[in-house]
Amino acid sequence: MSFDPVMPPYNSSDPTARFLSSSCLDFLLIELVPMAYRVSNELEAVAREEEEGGLLAAAGRGDAENGTNAVVTVTGPPGSSSTAGVERGTETVMDEDEEREAVFWRLEGIGYRVGQGLVERFSRDRPRFNDTLDVIKFLCKDLWTLVFRKQIDNLKTNHRGVYVLTDNAFRPFSRMSAEANSQAVLRAQPFLHVPCGIVRGALAALGITATVHAETTELPSAVFQIKTLPAKAA
Repeated sequence: MSFDPVMPPYNSSDPTARFLSSSCLDFLLIELVPMAYRVSNELEAVAREEEEGGLLAAAGRGDAENGTNAVVTVTGPPGSSSTAGVERGTETVMDEDEEREAVFWRLEGIGYRVGQGLVERFSRDRPRFNDTLDVIKFLCKDLWTLVFRKQIDNLKTNHRGVYVLTDNAFRPFSRMSAEANSQAVLRAQPFLHVPCGIVRGALAALGITATVHAETTELPSAVFQIKTLPAKAA
């Protein structure tokens, strides 16, 4: 699907407005992903310590009531610094699926707030959109250029609420190794979580509820699938 020329961001009523520094976003993404893994594991470690501490306290109370002095040993995960605790830092304390989900929701939530804020400011002087397809085109042209300095390369839709956006040279992947192997693709996948959130937040700010999923099978390309959800009846 072809696009008309992008409307420059400076067509706003404020000609000096800077809506987003894409370079800052690049550097932010580099740091956000490892930070999300670290924070998710640290919070999980704290939660486990509190849970284990509660078990120890409950066991202690039970022993006191029974008049015994039994010793209760709680063994932490492999690599823990003590038998009743989990080592802090960058160590993974969750299984792979739990960690992946925790990191996704943390990063996607950050992106969601960014997308909402951008659209609320960037689209305030624009005419009202006629339908969902107009919103998706705005996303592919104007917003994508604002955030990633280029338009989406291809847009497909089944005209039933599903839209597939393909970026053949996704900017956040531009500094990554383009080696053709599965490990490179796996390492790149978490860097799509924030952009997914940006897309979902932008759509929400324009009155469209949707789910957004992104994947890459070959760097530096990325494919975003948007599934719009029908509005709830009042």
